[in-house]
This record gives sequence, C-alpha cells and structure tokens, in this order.
Amino acid sequence: MLLPNLDMDALRTFLTAQQVGSLARAAEQVGRSQSAVSQQMRKLEMQVGQPLFRRQGRGLTLTDAGEQVLSYARRILELNDQAILALRGASLEGSVRFGLPGDFAETWLPTALGQFKKAHAAVRVEVSVERNGALLERLDRGELDLVLAMGYEHREDAEPVATLPMTWIGPATDAVVLRAGQPLDLALYNPPCFFRRAGLEALDAANIAWRLAYTTASLNSLWSGVAAGLGITLRTGSGLPATLRQLGEQDGLPPLPVVKLCLHAGGREITPALARLREAVIESALGNLQT
Repeated sequence: MLLPNLDMDALRTFLTAQQVGSLARAAEQVGRSQSAVSQQMRKLEMQVGQPLFRRQGRGLTLTDAGEQVLSYARRILELNDQAILALRGASLEGSVRFGLPGDFAETWLPTALGQFKKAHAAVRVEVSVERNGALLERLDRGELDLVLAMGYEHREDAEPVATLPMTWIGPATDAVVLRAGQPLDLALYNPPCFFRRAGLEALDAANIAWRLAYTTASLNSLWSGVAAGLGITLRTGSGLPATLRQLGEQDGLPPLPVVKLCLHAGGREITPALARLREAVIESALGNLQT
C-alpha cells in the first residue's frame, strides 16, 4: 500500500497554530493568507483521512486524531530541523552579539542559545543580559547585533515576537495586599522603566494610594525585595521564582496592559549567522511563551 507523504509545510503551520492559539495568528507567523492556511489544514486532513479540528464555541479545538498528528508533527519537524542544522552548521561561521533582558536569562532562552551553539560550533556567540533600554542603547552604539526587548515596539526596527500580559507580583504567601487606610508598598525598578510607569498609571487611575518602598536596578534584587515582603511589583509572568506569585483583581489590584516582546537589529545587515540566531530565538519563543 502506497502511503501519502505528509506535507512538511502544512505540519509546520499546524504546529504553529497550536503554539500561538489560532489559525489566523498562525497565518501571520508563517506569512500566508488565512485561506492558504485553511487549505493546508484541509490537505492534512485528506492525507490522514480524518478531521483534525472540531468547532468549540467560536473557536476550534483538536480532535483525537488532531492530537495524535500534533505529537507526530513535533517529532517529524524536530528531525527535519536537526538534519538541516547539522548540515548548515558545518559551514556557518562568524560572530553574533546578542542581548536579552533578565526576565528570560534564567528560563527557556539559555537552552535555545545552547542548542544554537552546539549546532553552529564555528559561530562565536556573545550574550549580554541587561535592562531593555540599556540593551537597545548598546545596539544603537554598535555594541550588539541583535536584541530581544520588551516595551519598545514603536522603534522602526522592531520585529514582534510575542504579546505578553503584565501582571502584579507579590510574595508566595497569602498575605493581604491592600490594607484599609494604608498606601500600597511598591518595589520597582529605578526610572526610566515602562513597567514602573504602567503600574503607577494603573494605580492612579484606580485611586489606589501607593508609596515607593523599594527601588533597584537589578531584577534579582527586585525579586528578593518582593519575596521579603518589602513591596509588590509588576512584570510579565515569565521566569517567576517559586518564592513569588501573580496577583490580580482578586487582590483588589487594577488590570494592567500587555507588553510587546520584539527583536531588534538596529537596521544593520543580517549575516547568515545572525539570521539563523534570529530564527532560533523566534522558534523558541513561540514554543515557550503564551502569546
């Protein structure tokens, strides 16, 4: 019996759709129209002989067959990508200077960078961890080649990667956050900081009194101060230590806006090594972040 060959592009789109949460957003990520993506999914269904999606409310959810195809798709694409990287990695060389904020420096991104280094041993990778604004200043001075940063989507070189919700953050204990007649103690970065600005604007709009109880220029110091009960802060939920918990409206706190995570290259020429690093960062972000 001659079996059909599953369409690799369709499998990649299918996997992307599950990572970003919808076919429409997957179409944006893979650079295809929504009708082209729908056609890809119909082709996959014809190849496997079963429906992959079922309607649930206004959205779509996977059928049992869809879940099974998703599992195989991950393995098939992983083997495909490993083969391509192994062959390309032998010839790819040069150097890349990459900057990222501390929010991602201890979670999923170092693993992605380590995998990149193993696949491209001839490429020299230099990684810098700093605040978002400081990284972009270094990029503009020519000290970095690529920066992953939050909150600077207005820059001309911004390439959106993910949209992340901001969240209030407090100690892991169930302590009361707001106390009647007392201002809310805050632990924040020194200015300028767009998280700081967004938090203060949200509190002022909600008529919640506050005071700066702890300020710092270090993310680790910020986490330590919040865990010690010196004040609450706000960031995204990425890389949150076990000593902290996310807070919200149930704690009497106002809602917060979202923040855009973008890659920035400063308008410089994209070398083959830099292009591959960019792809690796985007692929890892899509697989690890809720967008």
